[in-house]
Amino acid sequence: MSGRLQALRAWQARRPFAADAALAVALGLLFALSADDTAIGDWLLVAGLTAPLAWRRRAPLAAFAAIALVAFAQWLASEPLLADSALLLALYSVAVHARREWELPAAFAVAEVGALLATLRFTDAVLLPFASLSAFVVAAAVLGVYVRTRREHIAALLLRAQQLERERDQQAQLATATERTRIARELHDIVAHHLTVMITLTEGARLTAEQAPGEAAAAMRDVAATGRTALGEMRRLLGVLREQPDDGATAAPPLQPQPGIAQLDALVAQVAGAGLPTRLIHTGRPAPLSSGAELTVYRVVQEALTNALKHASSPSSAEVRLDWDEGALTVEVVDDGGPVDPASMNDGAASGHGLAGMRERAAAHGAAVDAGPRSRGGWGVRARLRLDHEAGQ
Repeated sequence: MSGRLQALRAWQARRPFAADAALAVALGLLFALSADDTAIGDWLLVAGLTAPLAWRRRAPLAAFAAIALVAFAQWLASEPLLADSALLLALYSVAVHARREWELPAAFAVAEVGALLATLRFTDAVLLPFASLSAFVVAAAVLGVYVRTRREHIAALLLRAQQLERERDQQAQLATATERTRIARELHDIVAHHLTVMITLTEGARLTAEQAPGEAAAAMRDVAATGRTALGEMRRLLGVLREQPDDGATAAPPLQPQPGIAQLDALVAQVAGAGLPTRLIHTGRPAPLSSGAELTVYRVVQEALTNALKHASSPSSAEVRLDWDEGALTVEVVDDGGPVDPASMNDGAASGHGLAGMRERAAAHGAAVDAGPRSRGGWGVRARLRLDHEAGQ
């Protein structure tokens, strides 16, 4: 039964005029056949009272007016008919589908006047019959207002739900884009640095393979170690992204702390082993930093040293300086290589890599990255992280 009702409602929503016309015909036949002895004039009155209901949704006020006029003619020329109740259905339709604020009060007033006229003409008493007819009029109007209000409320809820769904999708897209940018930045920092070290070591081994096979073999061992390190970091990163199985069939790679300032010594040693002598200098009294800020310092130094290996022209040394003062940590990476093209240092800034990636990381901690050639030669990268900004995180 519920399935048939849903199908009937769906058909009514698709073809409202056909549904209203069918209702008008059914009511007309019901009213006509319910009378014991119906003259031809009464048949015409029944048709006039019910036929306008076919337009009760398309033109509710016009349909009500037409039925009211026929009812008035019937009041003048005939006895009361059951079909007069079509005026209540028309009033209900005005309450549900009225387009202007004045339409419902006007229709209600006409219906009340009709109730009064019917009471005066067809009954001996006035008060009780008029109160009874007025109760039907009020009920039809109130029911129509209720249905209209409920439909508007449901429509508002649906609209709100659609807006929330769109906002949810937009938030998900923004979160996805932000996460993809972060992942791309992490992959760039890991892959670019280790591949640069491996390429540098491989070139050195190739050049010294004949004259110093021992040094070439040592360089290739460093290449293998660097590759294993890069592979391990990649696995850890992908392990965080991959969904963990519920049954524990596949063991997740062990999670390790993100690199920070404590790992800079190993980073400097790795770069020195790749052929660029590098030293790390600390000045001032170190202050505690968040893990995110320490990761930013590490990645800035890593990217700057990677660029020195890749782009600097014949550098003989590099230097990493961490200068702590009362209000900030200044990170500076310099080399003494020859002039380079600044555009080549960006290494895909449009995709959020290279110098652009460093600037994004630093900006998240209230810092800015300056990079460019030094007046005394070479290239320098400088970032300054405010300690008060970190304390407010």
